[in-house]
Amino acid sequence: MEPLFKPPLQTQRHQFVIDFIRRNKPKKVVDLGCGGCSLLTRLKFCREIELLVGVDQNGAKIKKKLHGLAPVSTDYLQPGFDQLRVELYQGSVTQKDTRLKGFDLVTSIELIEHLHLVDVGLFSEVVFGYMTPVAVIVSTPNSEFNPLLPGLTGFRHSDHKFEWTRAEFQSWALKVCVEYGYEVEFTGVGQAPPGQQRVGFCSQIGVFHRLGGRDGCNMLFGDDVEDIFPYTLLYSINYPSLRDNNILRRVLVSEVVYWVEKLKKGWMEEKADEKDAFTQCYAVDGGEECISEQCIATEEKQTAYGEEMKGPMEKCGVSEDEQGEYKEGFGTNSHEQQVLYTSPRCMSVPLAVLWSCCPKVSAMSGSLSNLRRLLMDDPKVELSQDGSAVLVYNQEQDRDNKEDYNNLEDRGYAEGSQFCYSAVDEEEWEAV
Repeated sequence: MEPLFKPPLQTQRHQFVIDFIRRNKPKKVVDLGCGGCSLLTRLKFCREIELLVGVDQNGAKIKKKLHGLAPVSTDYLQPGFDQLRVELYQGSVTQKDTRLKGFDLVTSIELIEHLHLVDVGLFSEVVFGYMTPVAVIVSTPNSEFNPLLPGLTGFRHSDHKFEWTRAEFQSWALKVCVEYGYEVEFTGVGQAPPGQQRVGFCSQIGVFHRLGGRDGCNMLFGDDVEDIFPYTLLYSINYPSLRDNNILRRVLVSEVVYWVEKLKKGWMEEKADEKDAFTQCYAVDGGEECISEQCIATEEKQTAYGEEMKGPMEKCGVSEDEQGEYKEGFGTNSHEQQVLYTSPRCMSVPLAVLWSCCPKVSAMSGSLSNLRRLLMDDPKVELSQDGSAVLVYNQEQDRDNKEDYNNLEDRGYAEGSQFCYSAVDEEEWEAV
């Protein structure tokens, strides 16, 4: 049988709430009658929400589905700056609970029709008079649409206590507005077939806004003197967030270690290519001429590289005073500012270079001084004495150099290799 609504009616109702949240950006949202948490599972992806709460009197139903609201592995591996806390309660919407006061948005999706008519007044008092949210979204079946639903006799669900016409729903909503200081607009989801639009939407929706918005207050109903907590907390979780300093430090250190190793590897590969080029010059006639040409080519390459990397601190917004501090500690050569080979086993990478090369590092730290502060005292990172660079050790460097030297000696190029090493070392160490 062809479905009557595409997408399904429940999906349309949920999407209506999501669209409202994207437009109005509420930070605290509670879904009354959350049931199987299907709406909450979608709302957890709304980055605007910081506190997401669900309430239902059927605690067993919540427990079966609450796993869908738990953080997944990627939430821990790649946390963002957004923060989210999820809470699920077992309780009745006709009872007041202090923890639900002052929310930005309350949703009641296909809930009110499950209440006895005598309890509808209590629902109105709790939601609009006690909780006093900025906005409320209430959806309920439109009984005028029922004749268009194939095979339906009576109410749409066996647990429904009533189903309102549009006039009945609007009468209740307008009374609420007068009593509790709200205004309402009516809409719905589930379009009627062509030629039948006179019956309205399948699900009618009232969107209530508190008069005065966030600054408004209900003068008729003051705050209760005592806090009351009849609801039972079934589940609560804080999602990982970079606003947590411990999580921020962990992620930042991992990113810094990755980039330091990446820069070190690139620097070592460049030096290895230069060494191989010098060595190969001795394998052909006219070695002196080749060395000369190679030196010129290398110098031109380094000059071009220096221009490319020129002013990494300017790129990241470092002041002239700070630049002077780095130049004094690391020299003025652009290549040396990127990675400085300070000893046979140690390289230093200026924090300014890390801050400018890695957008994620700069976004998480915010400034060079903050980056330095976050990296201090972390066992995975060792800073230079003045705290301006990350030190990275290469314990295999000496062994690799020795093996390279022995290989060259076996091939009869020991003398040329010595010359090549001394030339490069002299150039490097004079710059320190």
